[in-house]
Amino acid sequence: MTEKRDAAVETAQEKPGDESMAMRIAAELPYLRRYARALTGSQQSGDRYAAATIEALIHDRSLLEAESSPRIALFRAFHVVWQTSGAPVTREGGDGLETRAQSHLGRLTPNTREALLLRTIEGFDHAEIGRIMQIDPAEAEELVAIAYREMETSIRGRVLVIEDEPLIALDIKGIVSDMGHAVTGIARTHDQAVSLGRKERPDLILADIQLADNSSGIDAVNEILADLGEVPVIFITAFPDRLLTGEKPEPAFLITKPFVPEQVRSAVSQAMFFASTETLFG
Repeated sequence: MTEKRDAAVETAQEKPGDESMAMRIAAELPYLRRYARALTGSQQSGDRYAAATIEALIHDRSLLEAESSPRIALFRAFHVVWQTSGAPVTREGGDGLETRAQSHLGRLTPNTREALLLRTIEGFDHAEIGRIMQIDPAEAEELVAIAYREMETSIRGRVLVIEDEPLIALDIKGIVSDMGHAVTGIARTHDQAVSLGRKERPDLILADIQLADNSSGIDAVNEILADLGEVPVIFITAFPDRLLTGEKPEPAFLITKPFVPEQVRSAVSQAMFFASTETLFG
């Protein structure tokens, strides 16, 4: 991805005055990759689509020139690639993680997850989603509403919260409980997290990356997963750059602090919906 990113930046700089556009596009690439991973359910699949988007930008500058906003242009180019490829379709046969994820996705109303992710995880408004997906804003709003209805009723489960700030932890617990999930506990340190994870197996983990005793939420999650195997994970952090480097495996679900309840609801719904999909370090 690093080489393709640099190539895309160089392409965007071919005309005088394009340096600012190029830098803004480069700054958005980690978030496009985050979106692509959440959309497909795995880092490997998401990065393939992100790489294909960069290739498209390299070979067709009109994808950039059609929009005044580099961010919207980048995501719109992604959706051109996404729709051209047919978007995810259910794969027949096999029992791999990605196959099961695609099977889940195939049950949703077309375009709803895309609209929901663009709205809640990436923060686009309905008009911007319309420009990205090339639909009317009213249709974008309706797709988001449909996605919520379909995903929030799909599964209920047990959730472990790893968060050292008491008020934030209570907010997260309230959001998750209101959705019908059971919170198994709130951990403020690495050791507490591992202990709670072993005491009652969670169906989902929500974790900060920097904990009260300066221990690592990432390490705690990895230790829990080493014991329990596959469990969906959502990171909620004020330091997203630490997990969006492009140099190592990254989480499929990543929420930046400060967050709004809608973001947490969306990520929880999707992570629980995918249940058996790669969401952390695979």
